[in-house]
Amino acid sequence: MLRLETILCTFSVLSVAVRARNCSEVREACIEKGFSFSNAPRQEITGDHLRVCPQGNTCCTPEMEDKFGQQSKQDFDNLADEMSHLLRSTFVSRHKRFDEFFLELLENTERSLNDMFVRTYGKPYMQNSEVFENLFAELKRYYTGGNVNLEEMLNDFWSRLLERMFMLLNSQYVITEDYLECISKYTDQLKPFGDVPRKLKAQVTRAFIAARTFVQGLSVGREVAQRVSKISSTPSCIRALTKMLYCPFCQAIPSVKPCKNYCLNVMKGCLANQADLDSEWNQYIDALLLVAQRLEGPFNIESVMEPIDVKISEAIMNMQDNSVQVSYRVFQGCGQPKPAEIIRSARGVSDVFNARFRPYSPEERPTTAAGTSLDRLRIVWNAMQHSVIDIKEKLKLFKKFWSTLPEAMCVEDRVIANNASDDECWNGHTKGRYFPEVQKDGLTNQVNNPEVSVDITRPDTLIRQQIMALRVMTNKLKNAYNGNDIYFQDTSDEGSGSGSGSGCTDVCPTSMSTTTPETPVVKADRSGPMDNSAPPCGHTAVLPTLLSLSVLALHLVWR
Repeated sequence: MLRLETILCTFSVLSVAVRARNCSEVREACIEKGFSFSNAPRQEITGDHLRVCPQGNTCCTPEMEDKFGQQSKQDFDNLADEMSHLLRSTFVSRHKRFDEFFLELLENTERSLNDMFVRTYGKPYMQNSEVFENLFAELKRYYTGGNVNLEEMLNDFWSRLLERMFMLLNSQYVITEDYLECISKYTDQLKPFGDVPRKLKAQVTRAFIAARTFVQGLSVGREVAQRVSKISSTPSCIRALTKMLYCPFCQAIPSVKPCKNYCLNVMKGCLANQADLDSEWNQYIDALLLVAQRLEGPFNIESVMEPIDVKISEAIMNMQDNSVQVSYRVFQGCGQPKPAEIIRSARGVSDVFNARFRPYSPEERPTTAAGTSLDRLRIVWNAMQHSVIDIKEKLKLFKKFWSTLPEAMCVEDRVIANNASDDECWNGHTKGRYFPEVQKDGLTNQVNNPEVSVDITRPDTLIRQQIMALRVMTNKLKNAYNGNDIYFQDTSDEGSGSGSGSGCTDVCPTSMSTTTPETPVVKADRSGPMDNSAPPCGHTAVLPTLLSLSVLALHLVWR
């Protein structure tokens, strides 16, 4: 009997010795993590007070478990921030780069046109330069999100150009506002500018729609990435994170890391709402890639804006060549206007316009500030072409970002154990194999998540707002790819193709040849300052008048 009592006593002592493990390793691990627990136990204590970690013998006090919970949320937020850093920084930097380039393009185009017209047209242009300034202001207002209908603006431009040129060509008559209104009704029938307005309108609308929508798309992606990456963790998620990341400390095995599948279930539960963003996000990326193609093709904004003065000059020459026929047909439709008084201003036509047109060769290289600014812009644009290629490659990598985020966060040596053995990882209870199967992605698939209690009936409001923002932007991007501006479409039929865009396909004409190819094209002078002493060219009585009409008409183009 005495021998039996001795054996039982011995087993009891050994049992206590086994259960009462040393917590010194845990204390050292806590210090390495930055914790300062003054009352951390040196030996295991009873764990009845624990609310998250397994009860029983433990190296954790209630204070330690609370601190572990706070640190778990911080670790999770830091990890999510790190995993989404490339995504967020890419959208921020590329949005800034493209936005700055497009604005610089507008400013350089306006500056170059101003320099050229000052050289060519001198005082008359300077006296009316605000008309051009207003045009570029409208283009900039459209680009920056203003409610400007490009098609209507360009139609108005050509109507004003026709009115002003008609007045200059028929200065012997009194042209009233009512008469000008009558003239505008015949613009489509007369086609005084040949085919240039139609082609230029198609190019300008598609180029600006693509540029504006692409930058808007990058802006939306930037905002969505920044907002969604700031994850609002639920109490259930924080409990699961604490259990996964720090309960090994309480079990006196702080160096044991979670099993991968265990980590995946925790992350899928915590990121359930983020995964629901994936479908709309992928469609948004695809639409953004489509519009990026427009920045490389014939409708890119740089190739449209840089020669816009040349294209306008072609239109003016068409009007000059057909001025007699145009005036005759206007008189037929609107009647003969009243003759003006014989008394003329002391200032003659030659005073109004003392420069002259000369044939312009596209091969000529401007040598003035206008030329150098455009040359510099071409260099910038070449670099921008590389940026387009770069952003396309990165966008492809960002597809399925949100659904693959749990996998990205459960990486070896950071969160989970290595693949040496499935039995050497933390399974939420002890060191050993994790048996539950990995859940699928998304909120509804977390109904049976064994690690995180997820209320699938209450989707995250912020995530739903971002899903809607992506859906709206995707629709805009698809419309922009087809040349349609969604802001001016009939909302009853979004697929109708109506709106400010041209609605044409990839086979839209891109050349700016006129309907009268045999007519010599006369352009604004890009070669340098005009010499006022230069002898006038032939037909001195007609050409100066036509030239003055062209200049003043150009001013109206931009109204």
